[in-house]
Amino acid sequence: MPGTTMTVPVEGTISHSSDGPLLVLSQRLDGHDTFLTGSLDIGGSALPVRILTLDDVTVLRPVGSLPALAEGTRWQGTLHLPRGMRPRSVPPDLSEAAAQEGRSLDTLDEAELRYVITFLSEATTTTIRQSRIRAIVSALPTTTRSPQ
Repeated sequence: MPGTTMTVPVEGTISHSSDGPLLVLSQRLDGHDTFLTGSLDIGGSALPVRILTLDDVTVLRPVGSLPALAEGTRWQGTLHLPRGMRPRSVPPDLSEAAAQEGRSLDTLDEAELRYVITFLSEATTTTIRQSRIRAIVSALPTTTRSPQ
């Protein structure tokens, strides 16, 4: 695992799944690397974890073994993130297309903006990217108000 760039104090509860225990954070991590492996200092030992941040929750899945703990058990620790904060910037081509059409990206909340940026970043060709930009821009509200 690469060196730690950032540490975050975390707490949550234990949940169980068919794949084993899950550490459900009481607050969703925002702007941090997800779907990667980090290290959690908990109870005096370091535990490698897979960081899974979804729309409304962050879950840590232990890579190694975790002592058997009852469902709902509270825990706290320090999460070490190898890559720190994720950039969350609107790509210039999307920003320019929105401005040209008089549309605003400012009305999107964090989850919507994250979805839009991810949706756009997963385009595999220029044609698909342009189609996705048109779809995103067409769904945005206009920035100009009509006269009253």
